[in-house]
Amino acid sequence: MDDSDAVGPVISRRRRATIAAGRGATLKPVNGRAASASRSAVSAGSSKPDGEESTQGKSKNERKKRKNDPAHRLRCHQLQESLLSSGSGYRNYRGILNWCVVMLVLSNARLFLENLLKYGILVDPIQVISLFVKDPYSWPAACLVIVSNVFILVALYTERQLSMGSFSEHVGLLVHCINLSVTLIFPAAVVLLVPSMTPVGGAFVLGTYTILFLKLYSYKDVNLWCRELSTVKAKKLARSLSCPSAQHFNGGDQQVCYPGNLTIRDLYYFVFAPTLCYELNFPRSPKIRMSFLLRRLFEMVRETGCLKYPMLASWMIPIIQSSMKPLEVPNHLLWLMFFYWFFHSSMNFTAELLRFGDRQFYKDWWNSETVTYFWQNWNIPVHKWCLRHFYKPLLRSGFSKMASQSAVFFLSAFFHEYLVSVPLRMFRLWAFTGMMAQLPLAWFVGRFLHGNYGNAAVWISLIIGQPFAVLMYVHDYYVLHHRQETE
Repeated sequence: MDDSDAVGPVISRRRRATIAAGRGATLKPVNGRAASASRSAVSAGSSKPDGEESTQGKSKNERKKRKNDPAHRLRCHQLQESLLSSGSGYRNYRGILNWCVVMLVLSNARLFLENLLKYGILVDPIQVISLFVKDPYSWPAACLVIVSNVFILVALYTERQLSMGSFSEHVGLLVHCINLSVTLIFPAAVVLLVPSMTPVGGAFVLGTYTILFLKLYSYKDVNLWCRELSTVKAKKLARSLSCPSAQHFNGGDQQVCYPGNLTIRDLYYFVFAPTLCYELNFPRSPKIRMSFLLRRLFEMVRETGCLKYPMLASWMIPIIQSSMKPLEVPNHLLWLMFFYWFFHSSMNFTAELLRFGDRQFYKDWWNSETVTYFWQNWNIPVHKWCLRHFYKPLLRSGFSKMASQSAVFFLSAFFHEYLVSVPLRMFRLWAFTGMMAQLPLAWFVGRFLHGNYGNAAVWISLIIGQPFAVLMYVHDYYVLHHRQETE
């Protein structure tokens, strides 16, 4: 072997060592992360061998030498993207969101102060009470809420009779249909015929009865599916659907199987739970977190007492009375505040109090690029109910997807009109028309607009669309009563 053969392997090893050292030199600390990581590694060095400790000491010395090296100071640039570029992977825009909120508040503070100087402080606790009660000796809204227990008990009694075979399926279906129909018709008749019922009280009562209607419908369907399942001899299928496996439950809660679920306690838990879809065994959280519960309660009180009503009294009512200025911005802000108050604070408070485990009440509807995505994600409980008890049964009955989607929007339009027109005692069909207009809008946005343009179209429809149609009822109501007072 000559000298060239001996030198070759040595040179190659040196080249590999140089390349490895170069690769290690490119690993620079970012925002102090590498330094903190090294400190944490040294603190945990008691459990490491002496060889690793010496290696860490050598790496520290090498980094110090590189910092003192003049060649190291010659380089200050590296290959990287700007933060606002999509390829940077940066997603923390909280500061920009806070800036938008501050600009929105400052841009509308002038109108708020102008109304304050012109009309004075309009927040009156007595006026708040008068929104719900017109006559102190007549409480029709509270009486209707108490009467709603009758419909709950009728549904429970019917299901018990069906489970024992005392009622046939046809008789049980007839009783359920009558009970559900009266659940919607009876409170509407009381709201329209009783003079002491206020619009706010009527809207609260009809909203309560609408939720009860959807819950009892789901209760009827699920118990029917359990009875159909009990007639099947396949025990494995019966256990998987009628009585879910233990891995879906936390905290060691006892599981319930049909007909053991037909109890007053089980039904009233479902009535108060923040969901519209019934299950025999709901997912339960291990315990009640008092800190989480108090935070949600504080948010509910803050949104209602400190923000929502003062904004309504000092900003929107003067605008409606003057009938000369646009209503989109205050209406949209009030709608956003209602969303946070109801879907986040109130429903999480109720879920925590009842240890209800499924807390997905909404998804990222603010990123919606289509109208369909918005309606599927802004109200998850209603979307689950429509999908489970209305849309999929229509598909199984032979209807097309387009016809089923149109039927879902028609049902939603009916309930929007029911919740607005009946309490105000004005039938203008603005809410119904606004909801049905979502069908062609959804087709147009999904067909021609994509990405940020689609998201902008969804936001525009939210600002001047259905919430504005609801406010038109309020505007017409105040204008009508103001004219009656002046005449």
